[in-house]
Amino acid sequence: MNQPIKAIAKRCTPSMIVNSTIAHQGHASIGERRVTLQALWDRGARLASALARRGVCEDQAVAVLMRNDLCFLEAAIATAMLGAYAVPINWHQTGEEIAYILRDADIRVLLAHTDLLANLRASLPAGMAVIAQPTPEDIRQAYGASGHVSEVPMDVEALEAVIADSAPMQDRSRVGTRSSIVYTSGTTGHPKGVRRFALPPEAARAFTSLTQQWFEVRPGIRTVMAGPMYHSAPNTYMRAVLYAGGSIALMPRFDAAELLALIERERVTHLHLVPTMMVRLLRLPEAVRRRHDLSSLEFVIHGAAPCALDIKRAMIDWWGPIIHEYYGATETGMVTRSSSEEWMARPGTVGRAWPGREVRIYGEDGRRLLANEVGEVYVSLQGVPNFTYQNADAQRADIDREGFVTNGDVGYLDAEGYLFIVDRKKDMVISGGVNIYPAEIECALAGHPAVVDSAVIGVPDEEFGEQVVAFVRPAEDVPVDASALEGFLRQRIAGFKVPRRFVFVRELPRDESGKLVKRKLREPYWAGRVRQV
Repeated sequence: MNQPIKAIAKRCTPSMIVNSTIAHQGHASIGERRVTLQALWDRGARLASALARRGVCEDQAVAVLMRNDLCFLEAAIATAMLGAYAVPINWHQTGEEIAYILRDADIRVLLAHTDLLANLRASLPAGMAVIAQPTPEDIRQAYGASGHVSEVPMDVEALEAVIADSAPMQDRSRVGTRSSIVYTSGTTGHPKGVRRFALPPEAARAFTSLTQQWFEVRPGIRTVMAGPMYHSAPNTYMRAVLYAGGSIALMPRFDAAELLALIERERVTHLHLVPTMMVRLLRLPEAVRRRHDLSSLEFVIHGAAPCALDIKRAMIDWWGPIIHEYYGATETGMVTRSSSEEWMARPGTVGRAWPGREVRIYGEDGRRLLANEVGEVYVSLQGVPNFTYQNADAQRADIDREGFVTNGDVGYLDAEGYLFIVDRKKDMVISGGVNIYPAEIECALAGHPAVVDSAVIGVPDEEFGEQVVAFVRPAEDVPVDASALEGFLRQRIAGFKVPRRFVFVRELPRDESGKLVKRKLREPYWAGRVRQV
């Protein structure tokens, strides 16, 4: 069913294809620490040899429980050279949640920062090797970790010693044949690991080039990893830059003002952002925003979460028409892309399908819908390696329709094939038999000067089944109340969509990619009821 990857790559702009899968022109840095990519690849090759001696073979898995750091890049190189899967783990999870992933992915070796091991030691599966790197001071300071957690425990191997004791692996033919197994955050139950099937070397090189085209990566670019590399999109972007020989500056934790300083200091050309980061950039004082020279920027791309129209317009006004948006998922890879010009002509679009990809919209009855009809978004897997869910083939089959897969998004295609995402199917509120899409309400709320952040959910209602509730994080210096927000919304959306209740909160549950974790908001309202949350 899949169209060959190399055939799709040939149809794309040849000038954008990076001819060599691996290049070493750039450097990697974090704070004051800086290494050449040549030195980074050498350390990664030594780590690959060390992992092989500890029983890691092609097609097996190595877990990476690390914050953004140089050793994370070394782990990515080592697993790529082995033809093994890296399993980057969201370290915000509890010890038991992490232990579940370690067992589910059949992890042979865990690579970890020492401060992240403390709450996990009692949950580690028996017989699994652990190699630890002392958490550097700059990262400890960014997260408020105490100094004593920087020491490698006596019963754990030290990464530096392991690398020093190993000769570099020379064979690089397996680089790119496998990607990471990324565990998606489940709405209920356990997360699912997306495991892509291996590619032969020639197809792997073509797919690497195709990924670099998606992000307009080429040798010599300079970028900042602003988001955590355990997330799917930043992880894919990191590998594309790493293989191309671009320079990578790592941020241990996103800080809007520091990002602007890094762009100026490192003469950054390319960025991958999420909408939450753009919101924080725009909320900086005007003096801070204008303080730094951002003229080196050539290409900025964002995705992973919906972006409010006002935020997108403001970023284009500030940085110029270099802002691009994509739509995709861990399962599907990047599917569509929209330039600034396309978006300004069709506000809200996430673009048209990339060459070789295809988007279809299906109704509840299984009928393929026409232009401008709202339904569930399905995406072809042409141009990306096929996948299954780790130890859950049946769940993979559940999301398939005629060779197309869905991640539960609801949207429509206009007459020219531009995709518009309306909401997540699981987030849709049905009140009195009418479908209400929270994302539309959240976008409207984002236009109010007193609203820093918002989340809209459906809660039980005896008469209508569900009623709409908005959780709002207000700005500290702009007074607002429920009646003001209600009046504001009634001028922008239909009355039946206006929330019946507003709850003001100090923070909303978002992960570091900016995605709302609405399950945490719903649970108190739906506990003990049949509906899935």
